[in-house]
Amino acid sequence: MEQQLSDVEYAGFWSRVGATIIDTIILMIVTVPLLWTIYGASYWESDALVAGPADFVVSYLLPAVAVILLWIRLSATPGKIAIGATIVDARTGGKPTAGQFVIRYLGYFVSTIPLCLGLIWVGFDSRKQGWHDKMAGTVVIKRRGGGAEPVSFDQPG
Repeated sequence: MEQQLSDVEYAGFWSRVGATIIDTIILMIVTVPLLWTIYGASYWESDALVAGPADFVVSYLLPAVAVILLWIRLSATPGKIAIGATIVDARTGGKPTAGQFVIRYLGYFVSTIPLCLGLIWVGFDSRKQGWHDKMAGTVVIKRRGGGAEPVSFDQPG
């Protein structure tokens, strides 16, 4: 479903931070009890990056699959839905492909590694794109009314 350009704007840094906080809380509601049940209290005292196979599945694989499936199905996560935002193709304004969503997710790692600079980039970019958005050719938009810049899909991505 393509949006009318006059009805949408780029989702800015702080609204996206809010969406991320909502998503993180939801993921923690699911993952923390699972990890506690599997590993007990000692899990939280461990210095290991991955405590075992179940930890990898619950902490890394489950969130990745859930987020990518939500993006494919809804073009948003619960946090983005809460702020009225959706992910669209940067060139057309249409729904991104599954491949774009996978690249976008992997791009989070690239965006986070250098002191989160790729995520902070959203606050300075004219199209409010983080590095993960630029890698995937996506933008995050929301219904007009928040004071952000109007969307123009004819800009180079």
